[in-house]
Amino acid sequence: MTKYKVGMVSLGCDKNRVDSEIMLGQVEREYELTNNPKEADIIIVNTCGFIEKAKQESINTILDMAKYKIKYKCKLLIATGCLTQRYGKELLDLMPELDIVLGVNDYEKINKAIEGFIKENKKISSTNFTNEGINEGKRIITTNKSSAYLRIAEGCNNFCTYCIIPKIRGKFRSRKIENIIEEGKILANAGVKEIILIAQDTTNYGIDLYNEKRLHIVLRELSKIEGIEFIRVMYCYPEAIYGELIEEISKNDKVCKYLDLPIQHISNDILKRMGRKTSKEEIIDKIKTLRESVSNIVLRTSLIVGFPGETEEDFNELKEFLKEMKLDKVGVFTYSQEEDTPAALMENQIDEKIKQQREKELMEVQKEISKAINKSKVGRTYKVLVESENSDYFIGRSYEMAPDIDGLIYIKEKNLNANKFYDVKIKEALEYDLIGVVLNESCK
Repeated sequence: MTKYKVGMVSLGCDKNRVDSEIMLGQVEREYELTNNPKEADIIIVNTCGFIEKAKQESINTILDMAKYKIKYKCKLLIATGCLTQRYGKELLDLMPELDIVLGVNDYEKINKAIEGFIKENKKISSTNFTNEGINEGKRIITTNKSSAYLRIAEGCNNFCTYCIIPKIRGKFRSRKIENIIEEGKILANAGVKEIILIAQDTTNYGIDLYNEKRLHIVLRELSKIEGIEFIRVMYCYPEAIYGELIEEISKNDKVCKYLDLPIQHISNDILKRMGRKTSKEEIIDKIKTLRESVSNIVLRTSLIVGFPGETEEDFNELKEFLKEMKLDKVGVFTYSQEEDTPAALMENQIDEKIKQQREKELMEVQKEISKAINKSKVGRTYKVLVESENSDYFIGRSYEMAPDIDGLIYIKEKNLNANKFYDVKIKEALEYDLIGVVLNESCK
């Protein structure tokens, strides 16, 4: 009997990507996977519902995939993820093109839901919220073979006033450390060289399970796995970064001297309105501590402009902070007014044109900082993980660069191997990328 073919479109963040990979692992038990939607009997869209732009992209993608029910083989269209968790059966009612809607915490049900629809042709909406489960199980890795994401926790307890994630993903809950380590070993055996630790909040890992923060222990244990060379940590709330974690990052050779700090703003007034659990003074102090304690550490952050009540003075304060602190990597987002969040009801909502202008101004500031930082790297040598090639260059990343969001290193060589490390000397700096040459042909 010919197996049904299943295709998937995954949208949104890297946490969503992990969910998609787990679903693919589930689906593969019963069905055949395909990357070609024209061949797919079943199409899954794993949606994002974080901000308005993401919601619209998810809806447009569902509608695009629905066309394959008319023009090609698709008989069953499934939507999963944050958008479905947020709107549930309402989405099924509004979009008759959909056949099955599943929430975020029950992907072990996906095969049963597919089977039920095939047998009974009955539309299914299952978005019953749970604060308990964490999607785990075999994954079909969809990233470059060299690197993979490893989720260490789910949900969030921070309840920032602009954010809907706690209502979608639930309370903060850590995975068991033994499960994390076991998954790390599986990834290493599959040839993965870089593990990227993710959660809505990585810094508080363990606080619920073990009554103490244990991210430093996770780093220590993962570094013992043969084959893993880079361990990168994302989404570290600055106020939750603690001494043992800083020490582990500093002394552990496999842990990238790289931290992602989602600070969002620097004005104390705006931080308070955002519901953040820190202050300008604490953020600056933590940045200075990290730089003093960890040699050559690279710091990335994300910022929100146009939050309700953000004055010109608040914005200028943020701009001066960037100029002064010279963070290595910065992403800037305009505030999105999300229903069911406290910030959506705040007075003094900012005009969209002003938001966009402020975003542009901040990125111009950061562009000049990035140029200067990159220029200072000319002549330095980095351990570079080569991942791909184009017609002119091999392409890789150093510890300073996270995949998809940071720059790349382009290497003018003829015979390098993907998924290998090389010592690369930087010869030229661009705005965000670097160009270099291999110092020797030895690799590992």
